[in-house]
Amino acid sequence: MPEKFVVVGAGPVGSLAALYAAVRGHHVEIYELRPDPRDPKSTPLNDGKSINLALSERGINSLRETGLSDIVDLILGETFPMHGRMIHVTKLGKYVREAQMYDARGKSLLALDRVRLNKILLDHLSTLPNVEFFFNYKLVGADFNKKLAWFESHGPSDPPRGPEIEIPFDFLIGADGAHSSVRYHLMKFVPMSYQQEYIDKLWCQFDVPRSTFSQDFRLPPNYLHIWPQDESMFIALPNLDKTFTATLFLTRSGFEALDASGDVVAYFQSKFPGVVPDLITEDELKKQYANNPHLPLISLKCTPYHHTSTAIIVGDAAHAMVPFYGQGMNAGLEDIRVLFHFLDLYPSDRAQALSSYTAQRTPDASTIADLATLNYREMATDVKSPLYLLRKYTEEKLDLWMPWLGWKTQYSRVTFSNMRYSDVVKASRRQAQILNAVVGVLAAAVVGSGLWFVARGGGERVKMGVMRSICWAARRTQGGIKG
Repeated sequence: MPEKFVVVGAGPVGSLAALYAAVRGHHVEIYELRPDPRDPKSTPLNDGKSINLALSERGINSLRETGLSDIVDLILGETFPMHGRMIHVTKLGKYVREAQMYDARGKSLLALDRVRLNKILLDHLSTLPNVEFFFNYKLVGADFNKKLAWFESHGPSDPPRGPEIEIPFDFLIGADGAHSSVRYHLMKFVPMSYQQEYIDKLWCQFDVPRSTFSQDFRLPPNYLHIWPQDESMFIALPNLDKTFTATLFLTRSGFEALDASGDVVAYFQSKFPGVVPDLITEDELKKQYANNPHLPLISLKCTPYHHTSTAIIVGDAAHAMVPFYGQGMNAGLEDIRVLFHFLDLYPSDRAQALSSYTAQRTPDASTIADLATLNYREMATDVKSPLYLLRKYTEEKLDLWMPWLGWKTQYSRVTFSNMRYSDVVKASRRQAQILNAVVGVLAAAVVGSGLWFVARGGGERVKMGVMRSICWAARRTQGGIKG
C-alpha cells in the first residue's frame, strides 16, 4: 500500500532514496535547505567547491538497482575513466611519473562531477507524478512517535525566520549530510552512540582549465594524479571537459605556516614537482589558494540509524568519512540499495526492516570510515614504498594466475565489488596471515641455510652477507605484512 515518504536532503543520496521510494509507488516529498541546484540563479553546492566523485562498482550497482537503465546510461555518459594512479615524485634529483593500475584485470574508477550527478537524479524525479519538491525549507523539529515534522521556509523572499509548516509522514529518511538536522532530532528519541572527529587535515580545491595551447588535458587524463609528501598531498582528477579538479591536503599547522610565509609557489615547487607550470600557472595557483576556502575533514560514526518504523538516517548523516578511499558517496548510494533491500524483505514489518538494516550497516560503515582514514598513508606515503609495490604486485599476480584462490587486493574488493566492507577486512586479514606464514617459512629457510653455510666454514664476507640476510628476514617476519 502506498505511503507518504518524506526525504530530508536533496543531494545525490537523498535523491536516490526518493527515486527508490517513488518507483515503488509511494508518494514522496523532498525537503532541501538549499535552493534547487538546477536553477541558474542558485549558489552551487558548497559554493561550487566539492571534491570530485570517484564512482565505483558500489555506486553504479546502487544506481542500476533502481531498474531505470536510462538513468544509469546517462550518468555513466558523464564520467571519465581513471585506470589507475599516476604518482609524481622526484627520484635521484629527477622528476618522474609512475603509473600504478588500480586493478589487475583492468577495471577503472569513473571520475564524476557531484553536482552533475545530482542534477540528473533531480531531473528524473521531476518527471514523476508522485514526487514533490520543497527547496529552501529547513527542518526545525520532528516527533517520530506522532510522525510529524516541522519545516521553516527559507526562500529568498521570506523573512529571516520564515513561516513554519507541519508535515505528517509515514516514513522519514534523513539524508541531510554530516551536520544533519534529522540526526539531531532523532537523538531525542533514540539512545544514540555518537562519535565525531575532525581529522588533522584541511583541504583546498583548485580548478584547472584545459591547455591554452592545444585545448586538451594538461596531464595524461585517465589517471588520478597524486603528488605524495607524507604530511601533505596534492591530487588532480580529470573532468569530461578536459579540465582537472585538484585538491591540496595539508595539516592545519601546515596551512598556517604556508599562509604566514605567503610563498605558495615556492612551496609547491619544492613539494609537488611539475604542478607548476605543467598543471597550473603561478598566478592561478596564488589566486585560487588565496580565494578558495581551506575546509576541514570530518569523520563521523553513530548507531543506531533508526527509530522504530518511522525514521532513518543515511549517507553522511549516519557515517561521514574522509575522502581518501573515494568511497563516501559510493557508501551513501549503497546505503539506499541495502535499505530498500530490507524494506522489500519485510514489506509488512518496517520496524524489523530498519532494525536489520542498522545491524548490518553499522559495522560496514564503521569499517569503511576507518579504512578511509588509514588510506591517507597509502596515498601519501606507501605508494612510494618498494615493499608496498612488491606486495601489490604479488597479490595482483596471484589474482591473475590463480583465480581459483579468490585472492584479491583489499583495494580491489572495496572498489570493484559489492562485498560488505566488514567482510573485505576479514578477507584481507586472512590473506595477510597466509603471506606472513609464507614469509616466515622463507625466513626460516634463509636462517637455516645461512647457519648451515656458516657452520661449513664459509668466507668472512659471505658470512656477513648471510647474517645481514638473516636479520632482514627476521625483521620481515616480526613486522608482518598488513592486509
